[in-house]
Amino acid sequence: MSKQTFLKGAVILIIAGLITRFLGFINKIVVARIMGPEGVGLYMMAVPTLLLVITLTQLGLPVAISKLVAEADAEGDRPRIKRILVISLTVTGILSLIFTACMIIFAPMISTYLLTDERAYYPLIAISPVVPIVALSSVIRGYFQGLQNMKPTAYSQVIEQVVRIAFVATFTSMLLPFGIEFAAAGAMISSVIGELASIVFMITVFKKRKTFRFRKQFFSHVKDGKDTFGDLMAIALPTTGSKLVGSISFFFEPIVVAQSLAIAGVTTILATTQYGELAGYAIPMLLLPTFITYSLSVSLVPAISEAAIVKNYALIHYRLSQALRFAVISGGAAVVVLYVYADPLMELIYEAPTVASYLKIMAPFSLFLYFQGPLQATLQALNLAKAAMMNSIIGAGVKIAAVFVLASRPELGIMGAALAIVIGFILVTLLHFATLVKEIGFTLNIRELAKVILAMIISGIIGYLLYTSILTGSDLLLKTAISIVVTGLSYAILVLGMNLIYREELKRIPFLNRWI
Repeated sequence: MSKQTFLKGAVILIIAGLITRFLGFINKIVVARIMGPEGVGLYMMAVPTLLLVITLTQLGLPVAISKLVAEADAEGDRPRIKRILVISLTVTGILSLIFTACMIIFAPMISTYLLTDERAYYPLIAISPVVPIVALSSVIRGYFQGLQNMKPTAYSQVIEQVVRIAFVATFTSMLLPFGIEFAAAGAMISSVIGELASIVFMITVFKKRKTFRFRKQFFSHVKDGKDTFGDLMAIALPTTGSKLVGSISFFFEPIVVAQSLAIAGVTTILATTQYGELAGYAIPMLLLPTFITYSLSVSLVPAISEAAIVKNYALIHYRLSQALRFAVISGGAAVVVLYVYADPLMELIYEAPTVASYLKIMAPFSLFLYFQGPLQATLQALNLAKAAMMNSIIGAGVKIAAVFVLASRPELGIMGAALAIVIGFILVTLLHFATLVKEIGFTLNIRELAKVILAMIISGIIGYLLYTSILTGSDLLLKTAISIVVTGLSYAILVLGMNLIYREELKRIPFLNRWI
């Protein structure tokens, strides 16, 4: 079993995340071009329900598995690793059957009365088979991540996106003549097939690399696994609390948005379209850099768990500072590009330049969002998942209240929902940071943060002047592409020139180590 260091494991996941995010972006463009904002709105209305069901099914076990497997591996306790897997698979298997059935049974009520658009029923039904697949996949991924072997997770993510893209255009185009709701269901079906291909790969790798016979004494492990179950639940339930709060908040988001826009005098069809533009066009653009913060977060849990066992607080501080530095560097580049080139990007990608206004409002504050993942992962690794859950509850409550207050105002409408989402993730990030300051005395390197902000400002000005003054009259695609490349190169030169990325860190990146 190949084990990677924190940084190497994170780099593997980042590279895979870059590929999958790019492929996923192609998938979103294909779906948007075929179905339009109304179809994307129906698709996005079903997604929060799916995420809520998956959160309930997983029960926070992926993080618990990763943490406990990392601890057991550090102690060389192979039987305990087997018990962890047996109990986790039993729990997720039972829950997946229960909640999949509930999702199918209550789909008519959810679509008609909560989402206020009965057409959302079809994508809800189409996506329901993915729940047990994702549940099983999450257990196996947690196992590999606990062993700090990130390659199976990375490869499975790429496979899932490749298979999804291979089917999405076919299904959406084939079903579109029957109605926009059936096209949205077709997009969901392609997601199910992609996840199925991913789990087949994960199971194959697991069978080849496990160091114990899994079927042997399976039921005896279940019967005698009371202590292991307790250890898992001690971590999983608070972790589930945090994710559940986020999922419930996301579940209610389209409901509250739709109801608030109705109060503001917006029709049902227009509300669905506007929510599709916000949740299906603008927010995915903001989430582009999160594959980096997600990769850092996944690698942080076992790395910090190992350090916490031996009470190496200096290493905990170093790992978290390192992760936050990478998060703000990558996020800073995204903020500059999304803010400066919001109009041409929305025109070129979605043929929806009016959506650029959402990006310009939300992009500058998205740095808080990129910080949130590593901070929450650290809280979970330090057994502070309960604190993370309370922070999430507060943030979700404030966000939903803000959505209702702001989106119901006719002069704001859907823009009020965008502002409320920003308020929510800023608050949660600040609360997570405050918790770590209180518990481990963590401090943010203000000097490094100031350097990143300076690099953002300078590269943004360079890109803006190039786009508006030098390349005027050029083809929109060519002008935008050149400007973004120059902006990115300027930002990279400034980041390297300010020593924000260290030489030994660059050596860990594949293909660069031979040149450094």
